[in-house]
Amino acid sequence: MATQEKTIVLSGLARTLVRGGYIDQEKAEELFKKSQKKKTPFVNLVIDEKLVPSSTIASASAKEFGMSILSIDLIDIDPDLVKLVNPDLIKKHGVLPIFKRGNRLTVAVSDPTNIQALDEIKFATSLNAQAVVVEADKLNKSIEKILDDADGGLGDMEDDEFDNLDDLEVAEDGPQEQDDSEVDDAPVVRFVNKCLLDAIKKGASDLHFEPYEKMYRVRFRVDGVLAEIAKPPMSLSGKIAARIKVMSRLDVSERRVPQDGRIKLKISKSKSIDFRVSTCPTLFGEKAVLRILDSDAAALQIDQLGYEDHQKELFLTNLVKPYGMFLVTGPTGSGKTVSLYTGINILNEPDINISTAEDPVEINLPGVNQVQIDEKTGMDFPKALKAFLRQDPDIILVGEIRDITTGGIAVKAAQTGHMVMSTLHTNDGPQTLTRLQDMGVQSFAVATSINLITAQRLLRRLNPDNRVEIEMPDDALRKEDFPEEMIKAGLHLYGPGEESEDNPGYKGRAGIYQVMPITDDMKRLIIEEANAVVLADQAAKEGIWDIRRSGLQKVADGITSLAEVNRVTVE
Repeated sequence: MATQEKTIVLSGLARTLVRGGYIDQEKAEELFKKSQKKKTPFVNLVIDEKLVPSSTIASASAKEFGMSILSIDLIDIDPDLVKLVNPDLIKKHGVLPIFKRGNRLTVAVSDPTNIQALDEIKFATSLNAQAVVVEADKLNKSIEKILDDADGGLGDMEDDEFDNLDDLEVAEDGPQEQDDSEVDDAPVVRFVNKCLLDAIKKGASDLHFEPYEKMYRVRFRVDGVLAEIAKPPMSLSGKIAARIKVMSRLDVSERRVPQDGRIKLKISKSKSIDFRVSTCPTLFGEKAVLRILDSDAAALQIDQLGYEDHQKELFLTNLVKPYGMFLVTGPTGSGKTVSLYTGINILNEPDINISTAEDPVEINLPGVNQVQIDEKTGMDFPKALKAFLRQDPDIILVGEIRDITTGGIAVKAAQTGHMVMSTLHTNDGPQTLTRLQDMGVQSFAVATSINLITAQRLLRRLNPDNRVEIEMPDDALRKEDFPEEMIKAGLHLYGPGEESEDNPGYKGRAGIYQVMPITDDMKRLIIEEANAVVLADQAAKEGIWDIRRSGLQKVADGITSLAEVNRVTVE
């Protein structure tokens, strides 16, 4: 006799969301069971699966249970207050103490029905716990940050704490046998550690350690622009290079050839940062460049990337096609990887098999089969692609098309029912088409396999708190290629105000794009082997914005300055 499945009686927040029509009964029961099994808050599962926005959940909860909503990012939380509650208890229930008045402790919660959490806090602190509702995602970020700071994360580390950097831990992934006797030097260890931490705090994307004949300098690339940070003594050049090599598990004794490695820096109990390391011998020593690999970038939503509405529509329409090629182009540091990962995240569903071949694998993506290219072992792009085609793939991502062999296999895969995503180092869409032909890929294969080409650049955003309006005559605007209709409608141009360390002129970056679908007319020109100029004219006829036109729109919207657009688009 078959056993009947146990009926689930929904309670608390789950019942509230079902009753309000925010989530259906079946899905709520599924998540409720999952939350009990994994001992994870129900609200976190709802947020993770993007079923209901956290703001909607907070509003519904507050209304249902007659409670107030608090914006947690507007208050400063006292770390000493948080210490009243065991961190394990905070993590377990997803709650955070924020105020204390007399014997009353105010606790931020995302699920006001979690009475057990309040009871346990009351028992642990001997204080009366009172709940206020906070949006779940904001609460989780606040918890992560304050616990990281308590564990010894970045926090507010200042220069006078320089002497406390000796014991910063480099996470080990396996055994290492290195002769690091020459870098057993505490000042060098502290200096390198401080550089890495400062780079993370400043939001840098790259660190450059550069030896010259009479000086040594360290530069950070922040928002796409390099700036000098430090000039240590020239005598430390070799020791700094050796220290970086030890951290990244490279051969310290080898100074004649370039080497590539990786550092996993553990900055707290729960947080670590990855760096991609490249060393290169120069005339006066070894230069090292470290790229900070930001795992948060992989979770970006397409609305955060800066596509215009019509570009976003083209992007999404071509992304979900069952086969063909989806190419992203641009120079190094233009955000190609982020765009590809954003697309992969959109496509990453349980019923889709995604395989990637990357050199190197920069960010781990759960649910995606990622392969690290290693030329030394013979695992190159062609070999990986051939293997993928026998792995029942739906989507194949190739880190970069570098040669005719890789390009040919990618084209064949796209023509035989697979979606292929990849990058090239070209300036725009039309040049991408001619570049593939120059590699040796046949014209008809290029024309029939490619669905969409996205060319992109990154430019700096104006700081909204420090920008000034700039006047320009109409003739000058026309010379800068602003459309006539835009000029007649009236333009408000802005530039950076007077800059200071606390109030910079630019803050953050935005993308500018050329999103070019391959139409039938474009295909005919490709088969006729038209040059890049003819293809660009055709794209303009079809109303496709080039990168500069996209940049000028960002200027008109007050997002960036004309000088910044000229910096990244004027050849």
